[in-house]
Amino acid sequence: MDIKEIQNLIKFVAKSGASEVKLEMEDVKITIRTGSEKTETTIVQAAPMQQVPAAPVAAAPQPTSEQPVATSAESNDAKYITVKSPIIGTFYRKPAPEKPNFVEVGSEISVGDTVCVIEAMKLFNEIESEVSGKVVKILVDDSSPVEFDQPLFLVDPS
Repeated sequence: MDIKEIQNLIKFVAKSGASEVKLEMEDVKITIRTGSEKTETTIVQAAPMQQVPAAPVAAAPQPTSEQPVATSAESNDAKYITVKSPIIGTFYRKPAPEKPNFVEVGSEISVGDTVCVIEAMKLFNEIESEVSGKVVKILVDDSSPVEFDQPLFLVDPS
C-alpha cells in the first residue's frame, strides 16, 4: 500500500464521520482514529528480516510525508529555486486527461508560464511560475493532495 492510497483512506475516513477504522492486510495493519479535532493513523508493516515490526506512525488528516523529502532535497540542491503551492488542493500536471503535461523535467519555463493546476473546492487554479529557468525535478505525483507552501518543482535559474 503506497502513501497516496493511505492519504485517500485517511481523507475518506475523516469525511465519513467514523470514529475508528482498522484495516489489516497481509503485510500492513492500519488503524485510523478520529476525535474532536484530531485524526490519528497508526501504520505497522511486517518486516520479514526483523523480529520487531516497524514503529507506529502518527499522521494528520492530510499527511505531508513529501515535505521532509522536499526539505532534504532543498538542502542538497541549494542552487535550485523551489516553486511552492500557494493553496491547499489536488495537484494536476495537465489541464485535462487527454492533454499533455504543462511541464516535464528539462522544460524551460519563464515567469508567468503555467506549471500545473491545483483543484480546490471544485475550482481549478492555474499555478504560474514566478521564476525563469529549467525544471530539474518534479516533487509531487500527479493527482496528489498538496498543502499550502509545499514544494512542487525545483527550477535551475541559470
